[in-house]
Amino acid sequence: PYRHSNPLQDSNQRPVLVFQRRGNFGRTKDYFFKDWASYKKGFGDIEKDFWLGNDNIFALTNQRLNSIRFDLKAVDGEERYALYDTFWIDDEDHMYALHIKDYTGNAGDSMAHHDNSKFSTKDKDNDNQKEGDCAVKFKGGWWYNTCHHSNLNGLYLKGHHESFADGVNWHSWRHYNESLEFTEIKIRPSNFNKRDVSDDTPGYQ
Repeated sequence: PYRHSNPLQDSNQRPVLVFQRRGNFGRTKDYFFKDWASYKKGFGDIEKDFWLGNDNIFALTNQRLNSIRFDLKAVDGEERYALYDTFWIDDEDHMYALHIKDYTGNAGDSMAHHDNSKFSTKDKDNDNQKEGDCAVKFKGGWWYNTCHHSNLNGLYLKGHHESFADGVNWHSWRHYNESLEFTEIKIRPSNFNKRDVSDDTPGYQ
């Protein structure tokens, strides 16, 4: 059964919360090819593959300013990361639209293409592609634009794949035909003083 993510701390003792993980945990390759309701409420297990839930991500990111970090590992063991100093999503009425900027890291910026994009799933097409359905074509739930430069909720294909861009892909590093072995997406408060909230916000204890 789904269990909520537990907060961690970074080296400066700031609370960090994981909201996505992919890895070789024995799930089917299409475990993340789920519908809108599943992504809304969240699914999986914090110890394995999981998604925190778009309602939860919205609630957390709209109570204070946050940064977001993508930790990525390829099947050959190489690791990279991408950090964005500004991150939040809108509520369901606005289709959980993504707001992300201020990149640093060594994985390349594969999220700028998705900034201001709405979330799409196989049963709810909110992308900016004029023809076709990005979520159906690339087998995930994600902030698809005119499809994607990243697809971390795509099929778990464990390395090179002949199919185009439907794996756990990060285009600016391993392009569209190599599916990553492990991903983890984490958020943390970037400035406690920019929004008028108390420090006992749920999820950051």
